[in-house]
Amino acid sequence: MNADPLILTLKLDNAAFARFDAERRRWFPPGLNRVPAHVTLFHHLPGEAEAEIAHTLRIAAAGQAPVAMRVTGVRNMGKGVAYQLASSEVAALRRRLADSWAPWLTRQDQQPWRPHVTVQNKVAPEAARALHAALLARFQPFDVRAEGLLLWRYLGGPWAAAGEFPFREA
Repeated sequence: MNADPLILTLKLDNAAFARFDAERRRWFPPGLNRVPAHVTLFHHLPGEAEAEIAHTLRIAAAGQAPVAMRVTGVRNMGKGVAYQLASSEVAALRRRLADSWAPWLTRQDQQPWRPHVTVQNKVAPEAARALHAALLARFQPFDVRAEGLLLWRYLGGPWAAAGEFPFREA
C-alpha cells in the first residue's frame, strides 16, 4: 500500500494542453517547473485509498461526456499568473466527487473550487504583474475541452502518473 498522496487533474484536449504547457515552460522558473500544465480538481487524496479512488473515477468518467470549458480571463496571483476557467458541468462533477470523498478532503480541497491553469509561479511580484499585463492586453476568451481525469502520485515535488480515466464519447 502506497501512502504517497494523490492529486486529481483534468485531462485537456491536446491543443489546449500543448498551449498551456508551452506557456508554462516559457514563463515558469525552469528549476521549479516539475510538472506539466494542469487543472487541479483535488490537491491531496489519500494514497492508501488509491483502489477505491480509481474505482470512483472509472464510474464518474464513464458517466461523463467530454465538456467544453471557457477560458474566461487571466489572473494575477501575486507571484504568478494563471488562466481562469469556467464550466458548470465540470464544477458539478467536482462537487459529486467532493461529496463522496468528504472525510478525506484537506482544508484546501474543501474550499470553493476556482479552476485555473498556472503558467507562472514563484517569481517576483513585478515579473508577475508584467506578464499579467502582457497576457491581459491580448486576451480573448476561448474554449478548451476536458476529456477525462488524470490521477497522479505526489513524489515530494514531481508527480508520477497513477491513472487515466477518459470521459465517454457522446
